[in-house]
Amino acid sequence: MDTLIEVLKKRVTASIEKALAGSLVAEEISADMAPCLQEEFGHYQCNSPLRLSKTLHMPPRVIAQKIVDGLDRSIYEKIDIAGPGFINLTLSPAFLSEQVQAILADPLLGAVKPKRQRVLVEFSSPNVAKELHVGHIRSTIIGDSLARLFEFLGHDVLRINHIGDWGTQFGMLITYMKRAAPDVLSGKTPTDLHALMDWYRAAKKQFDADTEFKKESQLEVVRLQSGEPTALFAWKLICDISRKGFQEIYDLLNIKITERGESFYNPELPKIVQALEQKGLITVSDGAKCLYLEGFKNREGEPLPLMVQKSDGGYNYDTTDLAAIYHRIYQDRADRIIYVTDNGQALHFQMVFAAAEKAGWLDPKKTQVDHVGFGLVLGADGKKFKTRSGDTEKLIDLILGAVEQARILLQERLPEAAPQEVERLAHVLGIGAIKYADLSCHRTKDYTFSYDRMLKFEGNTAVFLLYAYVRINGIKRKTHADIEEILAHHKVALKHSSEIALGLHLRRFGEVLELMARDLLPNRLTDYLYALAEKFNAFFRDCRVEGVPEEKSRLVLCEITARILKKGLDILGLQTVERM
Repeated sequence: MDTLIEVLKKRVTASIEKALAGSLVAEEISADMAPCLQEEFGHYQCNSPLRLSKTLHMPPRVIAQKIVDGLDRSIYEKIDIAGPGFINLTLSPAFLSEQVQAILADPLLGAVKPKRQRVLVEFSSPNVAKELHVGHIRSTIIGDSLARLFEFLGHDVLRINHIGDWGTQFGMLITYMKRAAPDVLSGKTPTDLHALMDWYRAAKKQFDADTEFKKESQLEVVRLQSGEPTALFAWKLICDISRKGFQEIYDLLNIKITERGESFYNPELPKIVQALEQKGLITVSDGAKCLYLEGFKNREGEPLPLMVQKSDGGYNYDTTDLAAIYHRIYQDRADRIIYVTDNGQALHFQMVFAAAEKAGWLDPKKTQVDHVGFGLVLGADGKKFKTRSGDTEKLIDLILGAVEQARILLQERLPEAAPQEVERLAHVLGIGAIKYADLSCHRTKDYTFSYDRMLKFEGNTAVFLLYAYVRINGIKRKTHADIEEILAHHKVALKHSSEIALGLHLRRFGEVLELMARDLLPNRLTDYLYALAEKFNAFFRDCRVEGVPEEKSRLVLCEITARILKKGLDILGLQTVERM
């Protein structure tokens, strides 16, 4: 199903072709269409006359009149030529009603079904032996939302968790645990990620202060890299403990993700360096093997290297990420690869992409690569979010804190509800509030974390949208109507201005999903859903549903609104509730 803007674009383009084709080349004929910024001027605007006036050497208003003369006026309530030559189009209620009605039969709810691609989304990606903290929330939530969007649009999506499960830190941790927790390391005594984190901190402190401990840690790394069985057993045990801790968070957030850590690419690292050497791309600098890529310089204006092998023969993140992109292009056969990490890694990924392209692995015409950067989570003081003691906030504490705040709110609003029902609603509301607060901010900007703000019933919050969904279902229950029977035998007939405004917004759902897929900005969808809830509230205020001649039509409109609101929230990773 075409988006509404595409339906209109085809019609206006046909009129341009009919009126002016003899004077234009094919690529100039396509109409420039956009939604009107102010609805009192119309629903959509065509700006083509201004662009074409330079080519045709005609006044824009003259060109606009020629285009208007060729339009099928039956679908428009009003057509205006405004200003220097804008064409403002107001759709007829009958045509818009048909367009809104068609949403019901479309599995994509008015979005265009794109050519199916394999889309790989790398997100979350915590480090083993460290608990997920507030810094992981954005990558996890944004990445999940993008994956959900591409899945809804019909793409084959790979959700990849590129965990930090390899490196010198394991030698340090294993050495410490051999002394402090040998029974854990042998598998005799169980433990958890919190204990691992404490041992990691202690190991780091001793590594920095104790020369003998440092030497032993480095030898442990050699044993691990050479595949010594005892070292490998300890490494796998640490990874398993960490994995269990990560999964607790993913289950709470309803995140599905496939682990493919740094260690997965270890066998490929020598081959990657060898391939780059064979292509003549390697420069040796102080014993290290580097790529120097055009356009990348440090603060002093000197060439900035991408190091693929250290002077001691070891590999690093640059090598691993090059091996990963190679694997994703040639083994996963991804058409689009999306990396969701903080803004601070933008330069790193620009260099990795440039290196892959220079090596001949990445062809931008065949494979699209995107770095989806995001800003920091700030506290009320405007600084990086911390606990009162100054430590980085654990993600589990942040999530459970939101659930607790939601529980208090619900106990006040639903004093007669069963405790288990309050608990279920508190999880949906609290976790939904955290996700929505993050996604509703432009991802490249920092945002301030506030339980009070995210759990408000007013404004652009998850609570406001969930309450709108509850209200729609309340209307349907109040009428005691058989919705399926009504949908089978009745259609939308938009008449009131609030109905028309709501219907027009519903039909633009597909346009917003296209923009979100293009720009990878979830706040495009949150802005749309907030406006949808506001337009529904205006409809609810102005248009009675129960016991009026328009009841059946308005119930169909309510059902379409509920479906789009529910699906939009689902793409953002939010569950809905029936009452609140």
